[in-house]
Amino acid sequence: MKRDFVSFSEFYDYYLSQHSMVNCRRMHFIGTLLVILDLLFAGAEHNAWWLLLAPVLGYGCAWIGHVLFERNQPATFGHPVWSLIGDGRMFWDMLRGRVRLW
Repeated sequence: MKRDFVSFSEFYDYYLSQHSMVNCRRMHFIGTLLVILDLLFAGAEHNAWWLLLAPVLGYGCAWIGHVLFERNQPATFGHPVWSLIGDGRMFWDMLRGRVRLW
């Protein structure tokens, strides 16, 4: 079900509620880390073909987390841009210890 949000802050609260299980958040963390490494590798190798792997790594890990652990539909389907921004924000918040990873 698609919901309307007035701000990213409002969306992010919803986004975090859809990632309540630590194993799902871990899958997101792994996927985002793999995307970052993939982008760095693509740049280091000067090979744009590696960029094709980035969405597979990121979305693949995240969606596995939703199917196996959260058992809900990823926010990507209703809010693709805010969901991508939310994933980056959640990754940063996990690195800083503001969102539990362990």
